[in-house]
Amino acid sequence: MLRFDPFNELDSLTRGLLSGQTGSARTPRFMPMDLYKVDDHFLLTADLPGVDPGSIDIDVDHGTLTISAQRTSRSDDSVSWLTSERFYGTYRRQLTLGDNVDSDRISADYDNGVLTVTIPLAERAKPRKITVAHSDAPKTIEAPAH
Repeated sequence: MLRFDPFNELDSLTRGLLSGQTGSARTPRFMPMDLYKVDDHFLLTADLPGVDPGSIDIDVDHGTLTISAQRTSRSDDSVSWLTSERFYGTYRRQLTLGDNVDSDRISADYDNGVLTVTIPLAERAKPRKITVAHSDAPKTIEAPAH
């Protein structure tokens, strides 16, 4: 089972406000994502447009999946900005993995600005059919005559 903590983003925002970090208004606030189950695995898709694929870092540590990525801004001093609305900086999301996922087989792919993380279920968590043992020979039950 995969658990999603909806309060994680709120906690991060609160920590940022209480720590006194001012930061840029154009710093990414969150990484939009979808998470769903297909057959014997979970799929996480996250929008990371304009992110350098080499900056994407995915870690699993003590049951927590952490995704972080960096999008850098143009740092050319000769540019005279007319409009600058795109976010840049570090994106980061964390999810708590349940006991029923196989963290050793997690894989990821980045294509056209979308990160796809495949999180397989552990063998012990997959549905399975239990065979009922029985004998084919009929048994005679004898009752004492009264």
